[in-house]
Amino acid sequence: METNVKDSGIVQKAQDLCEAIVSQPDFQSLKAKLDAFMSDEYVKFQYQQLNQLGSLLQMKQGNGTELKEEEITHFESLRQELLANSVATGFMEAQQELQKIHEVVGKLIEKTFELGRRPDFEDLHDGGCCGGGCHS
Repeated sequence: METNVKDSGIVQKAQDLCEAIVSQPDFQSLKAKLDAFMSDEYVKFQYQQLNQLGSLLQMKQGNGTELKEEEITHFESLRQELLANSVATGFMEAQQELQKIHEVVGKLIEKTFELGRRPDFEDLHDGGCCGGGCHS
């Protein structure tokens, strides 16, 4: 059976799902936090600077180089400054929430293909492990 994917009813429903997601107030709130971060050049610079320094320190540690107290203090100072900024913390919280939503929606779609029906939330936890580790 040849199907033009672009014109498929399944693709249309997936686009409807996307529209439903972006129209949700909680999604809009998360998007606003991301947009606030993206429009603040100074906070983006701070975030990038902290990430780069963190990567450098991890690389040094991974190579067996002992970190100097000044390096750790500098990193912690940058980290505390960033965490004191509500735009930065909002961005990080929004990223985490969107990642959780992305994972759940992805699992639901995966289960739909696996089960051949709309999965219940309980179906996501069938089979023992839940992907990110088992929780008893």
